Amino acid sequence: MLAGYNGKMGRAVIEAAHECHDLEIAAGTEITPPATVLPFPVFSKPSDYSGGLDVILDFTYHSETKIYLEYAKERKVPVIVASTGHTPEELEFIKSASEKVAVFKSANMSIGINLLAELAKKAAVILKDDFDIEIIEKHHNKKLDAPSGTALLLADEISSVLDDEYNYIYDRHNAKAPRSKREIGLHAIRGGTIIGEHEIIFAGPNELITLSHSAQSRGMFAAGALAAARFIIGKPCGLYGMSDMLKLQ
Repeated sequence: MLAGYNGKMGRAVIEAAHECHDLEIAAGTEITPPATVLPFPVFSKPSDYSGGLDVILDFTYHSETKIYLEYAKERKVPVIVASTGHTPEELEFIKSASEKVAVFKSANMSIGINLLAELAKKAAVILKDDFDIEIIEKHHNKKLDAPSGTALLLADEISSVLDDEYNYIYDRHNAKAPRSKREIGLHAIRGGTIIGEHEIIFAGPNELITLSHSAQSRGMFAAGALAAARFIIGKPCGLYGMSDMLKLQ
């Protein structure tokens, strides 16, 4: 089941799935169905569909994720949570749902982004004492959440390998003080049709190290989502992520 089939990512998944021989979209859900005819049945809510189902791929708005997790528990099928911007309460619900069904959650379905996170972790371990860490993300002018879920993913991955607690600083225009050593800056840029660009800056004495990733099309996210679908089918209950999938490749 493709939840959010009429969004930008939903349409990219439809196109990518069309080229697959081992995966088929059984049904789609969307609050506002399009006028175009699709090669699978569509519904306004998941409970309207009772046919065969192996996995749910959720590309809806974060507040709708709970609906699909509840449906997944009822149907005893795994779910891929590809939406971002979840509240602490929603994140806790995702965690609790993973005790009943397999849940794959990633703020970014790109293999390249997840490799970037691993490289940033290695750099942070070596550079943490002398380098400041800043993350800049750029997206199209229709994106709702800021900073992006991917920027937060990168910050969380970096923080996980640092000994001391680091604070996330999202805005500096009200701060009239020198930068703290124990912070990670996150900066959001919105404009045009930028698909997604993320840059991690390690700024040290007399040198600058930059790690970056630029999305060329949404096709790479769709391919990652379908790879996640193959990975999660048949898995026992638990909370999985891109790092779990990549370890098996």
